[in-house]
Amino acid sequence: MATLLSNGQQSLMATSNGQEQQKDEPEQQQQQQQVEIRKSSSPKPGAMPSLKLNRMGSVSPKDKRVYKIVLTGGPCGGKTTGQSRLCTFFENLGWKVFRVPETATVLLSGGVKFSDLTEKEAYKFQENLIRTMVQIENTYFELGNSSTRNCLIICDRGVMDASAYISKDKWEKMMAGNKWNPVEMRDNRYNQILHLVSAANGAEDFYSTEDHACRSEGVDLARELDYKSAAAWVGHPYFDVIDNSTNFESKMNRMIESVCQKVGIDIGDRLQATSRKLKYLVALLPPDSEFPPFQDFDVVHHYLQSAGPKVQARLRKRGQKSHWSYIHTQRRPNVHGQARIEVKTQLTHRDYMNLLAQRDDAHFTIYKKRRCFLINNQYFQLDIYKEPGHPRCKGLVLLETYSSLTGDALKNCMPKFLNIVKEVTGDPDYSMFNLSLKEDWSTTKKFCRSATHGKQDEQPPEPPKQYHPYDENSD
Repeated sequence: MATLLSNGQQSLMATSNGQEQQKDEPEQQQQQQQVEIRKSSSPKPGAMPSLKLNRMGSVSPKDKRVYKIVLTGGPCGGKTTGQSRLCTFFENLGWKVFRVPETATVLLSGGVKFSDLTEKEAYKFQENLIRTMVQIENTYFELGNSSTRNCLIICDRGVMDASAYISKDKWEKMMAGNKWNPVEMRDNRYNQILHLVSAANGAEDFYSTEDHACRSEGVDLARELDYKSAAAWVGHPYFDVIDNSTNFESKMNRMIESVCQKVGIDIGDRLQATSRKLKYLVALLPPDSEFPPFQDFDVVHHYLQSAGPKVQARLRKRGQKSHWSYIHTQRRPNVHGQARIEVKTQLTHRDYMNLLAQRDDAHFTIYKKRRCFLINNQYFQLDIYKEPGHPRCKGLVLLETYSSLTGDALKNCMPKFLNIVKEVTGDPDYSMFNLSLKEDWSTTKKFCRSATHGKQDEQPPEPPKQYHPYDENSD
């Protein structure tokens, strides 16, 4: 396990699904002082990690999952209750659950007050807070790796939350001084981020500071901190905002539902899922100055040869400034009436390169610029397709979001500065699988005319426009 960061020479240790560390890649050995990466064994198509438990909840080592999530958000958002609910839910499924305590609370409860600190002391405190957080988290990550069961690790805030309490210039100075980079700190270290919106934003009648010894924020400050903590995570590939559009019980259910969907657990309707993916066609992008704060990424998708006509597999490479994260996605078909799910596995660079040998020559590689931003408590991804690619993708821009809102409530949350042409949710003409096909749509048998992407129809029916809750996610 990595020792505590010192003199800015050792960086964050990002683990990937709890597999044993390998040290035989020269390029990564040279970069070890900057990033220590946990590597997983190379997965095989059609044999991704299973969620089936053996007797007493144990799983075979090759099937074991270690899933790391961050619960973040402003004051009084439900993080403490959310931890408890997630813990109970996954323990009932036979998982081992670890709850990483909030480092800031541990340190502040020792008598530290920011108002008493000089500027230099506050800077050093934040830097040491991150180093301490990394070491605490790494301790739990190691325990998850050694567990014989599937393991959920819940972090009460994560390393990027510290950026909400420091100026941008000082944050960038701290990042550079410690040789940290956001792709490792934000994207590769954690599997999913859940932002629980503060009650000060949409549920003001329930906002309170009475039950938290380290909480003293008023409503206005709580709103500001809530926004800053959300902005700190903009750009993470699996960032979910759990707002206050429903009652608190439904809010907790939406949180659990979101984790289950990402992990690949079919929960049916037991949590009364209401959130759905929405996709829109966009034209005439405005200048960057009209966007709220955003993060841009280079994204590359490769479709892989699959184990059958109803199974779809793809790779995604996503990064900033030559720092990359890698994901393998496998879409499984409906089985015995259960909802179709996507199983996502974080990969090392080595595994990614090995899997590239299984590219499907029937598909173009998809290149995009992805812009992520937060507005009106809604998280958006704007995919701008780039060349090379099929002519059908030239100039294509698609906006995606997840929401449980409908009607005017949804309309009011949409970014007004974008020229949205129409909604294309579930439209096969805007499926990434179809967009990447090399053959002409009018002649190929591979064109997917339903939400079941990956299925080949001999005599395809008229394309339906019905939304499917597990429709293809563009990663």
